[in-house]
Amino acid sequence: MCSGKTIGDQDSCPMVKNILLLDSEGKRIAAKYYSDDWPTNSAKLAFEKSIFSKTQKTNARIEADITIFQGNTILYKFVQDVHFFVTGSDDENELILDSVLQGLCDAVSLILRSNVDKNSALENLDLILLCLDEIVDRGMILETDPAVIAGKVSTINVDGAAPLSEQTITEALAMARDHLARSLLS
Repeated sequence: MCSGKTIGDQDSCPMVKNILLLDSEGKRIAAKYYSDDWPTNSAKLAFEKSIFSKTQKTNARIEADITIFQGNTILYKFVQDVHFFVTGSDDENELILDSVLQGLCDAVSLILRSNVDKNSALENLDLILLCLDEIVDRGMILETDPAVIAGKVSTINVDGAAPLSEQTITEALAMARDHLARSLLS
């Protein structure tokens, strides 16, 4: 997304402040904050509660909706009982934030086999968090194509047959998680 620019040149790169997944009651399913605008956990929870209250009566089920809230541009979309939010600064390009939101919603839908609801999201929280990591790193947008995101997340090699040098970070973490789970169970 920042082609031709250096990594340290954050002023010219589109940046995301946070990505939130909340349930139909405004409770956190998953959240990643990339900005120091909310320094404490209580500030983050207060922001989540406020943004949920502001958007809960809207109908953002078919297309994403946008709002300006507390000096931030927030795009959001509701899929069944999961509410997706992407926050950027007030001068961030809405189309870029929308591509992040659409990429996230569609990738989660692919991973959950179109069964996007709170229970499925919680059961597959590890994959959703990996999706967030594939989309944004330290606020910088890495990928917005849902097929690529879901492909990277779902091609986890459980048996560890590939050498460690040929595995992606996602695959290596999944293999380590599986080995840890097996060692704890035995």
